[in-house]
Amino acid sequence: MSGRQHKETETARRVRARGLAAGRSLASIAEEIFETCSPLFGTTRIKSHRLSNGIALADVIEQVRALFERDGKAIPGIGETLLSAYESGLKRPGPEYLHYLCCVYRVEPVALGYDGPCICGHGHRMPGVVRGGDLQDGRSDTSPVSRELLILSDGGDPSTGGGEEDENVLRRTLLKLLAGTSVSLDGQVLGAVENIRRRMDDTMVSATVSPAMLDQWEESTIGFGRQYMNTPPLRLLCDVLLEFAAVRKAMERRQPVDLQERLCRMAAQLSGLCGMIMIDLGDHRLARSFFRTGRTAADETGDRALRAWVVAREALVPLYYGDPREALTLAKKSRDMAGQTPCAAKTMAPVVEARALAMLAGSNGQKKDVVDQAKRALSRARTAFSQMVPSEQEDTAFGYTERQLYFYQGDVLVRLGETLEADVVLEQALGQYEGEPLDQTLIRLDLAQCRLIEGDPEEAVQLATRALEMIEKIHRTELVIARVNELINGVTTKHGDVKGLDRLRDVALDRAQLDLGDLVGGL
Repeated sequence: MSGRQHKETETARRVRARGLAAGRSLASIAEEIFETCSPLFGTTRIKSHRLSNGIALADVIEQVRALFERDGKAIPGIGETLLSAYESGLKRPGPEYLHYLCCVYRVEPVALGYDGPCICGHGHRMPGVVRGGDLQDGRSDTSPVSRELLILSDGGDPSTGGGEEDENVLRRTLLKLLAGTSVSLDGQVLGAVENIRRRMDDTMVSATVSPAMLDQWEESTIGFGRQYMNTPPLRLLCDVLLEFAAVRKAMERRQPVDLQERLCRMAAQLSGLCGMIMIDLGDHRLARSFFRTGRTAADETGDRALRAWVVAREALVPLYYGDPREALTLAKKSRDMAGQTPCAAKTMAPVVEARALAMLAGSNGQKKDVVDQAKRALSRARTAFSQMVPSEQEDTAFGYTERQLYFYQGDVLVRLGETLEADVVLEQALGQYEGEPLDQTLIRLDLAQCRLIEGDPEEAVQLATRALEMIEKIHRTELVIARVNELINGVTTKHGDVKGLDRLRDVALDRAQLDLGDLVGGL
């Protein structure tokens, strides 16, 4: 323990002893510890509660674990490093950890320094304790800080620095989603998303955080990548952006070169992941903005593979939203950035290139030449995939998997009209997917396109309808509905109003009439 920490502990111990002797509650003792120690040592409210209880970090960890076990949940990964980060203000507890910390200290989130209600929806107060105040003598805590926290918890909008209000918007959104409340992707939420991204831009060129804390953030970033294919997009966006905001705060202070590079890498990955989610949610403008932020962060690392990954992911925006020529340009740029470095982008870029060429094939007078170019690009992708390290071949977000390669190869073949080969490849891809509803649905829609190309529109419509009905409405994103509408337009253009088409329209419209809050109502 450093001299400063020792003085902080001794001061808190004296305050605690006097408070217990006077018969005061632990919550009011914590408030006095905060008022006494915060100006001297920067003590946070959450730490003042541990000090008022006279326990060590390890004791809090064991109590949290015991509460998880009591509730029949898996033992959490929380450790002293993470709890220390909460107490130092470098990281904010997620909704679940915050709930259990409130249970440990028997107070509301505002008493620990966090706004908003707890995820559980009911109070943690013990007799004589109201939001950290002391009512044993009939008086509530009326300090200016406490009054401000009370106002914030009641929905006020105090001026906060560092973009905290934007983070509060996301936290409130996440709490509502977890509670099953309807939430719209409205201007306030979109504004918070954009403000957080802009602040990362603003602080990229200016910027202490422990290596252990960085390890935690890097593990979280990798975890978000694993969740990308099977977590509802709006829910994942809230989680990713809160982590993104924590990384930005660390970057506001100048870091040693090695730590700054790791922070920039995480910023690039989280920005890219946000861009990918915004594609799924149908907001290509914000997707572009996040990819630009990701490029800025990746440039700071000097990592060719990372820079190429961001650009390859950005190429999906024009690919999905109607400009295959721009997608082709970005794909080639990504391929050039990767150079001879074996990496995910070196596989992904030629796949995007092939898909863009396949989209151009129908309108290009030299169709055979475009088809040949697309097939050569797929061949380069397969060669590059064989050179990737195994860990990248298993990562769906920051790497590139074999099932993704099969899927997008099949998608190219469908667009080239080579349905026999596409059927085989797409069935291989579908057999490798498990628990990833987005790609599984897109594969089934590609198979439906095969039936349409082969002249069986009714079978195509039936396959597409089953594909939508197999997934929950929460996974019927703008991207999926756009592909369904593409199929519907193809059927009506070539065959008119065939059997089952009205049913497919109803299923697609059912999702289209709902806001995102309705889609996440089952959470």
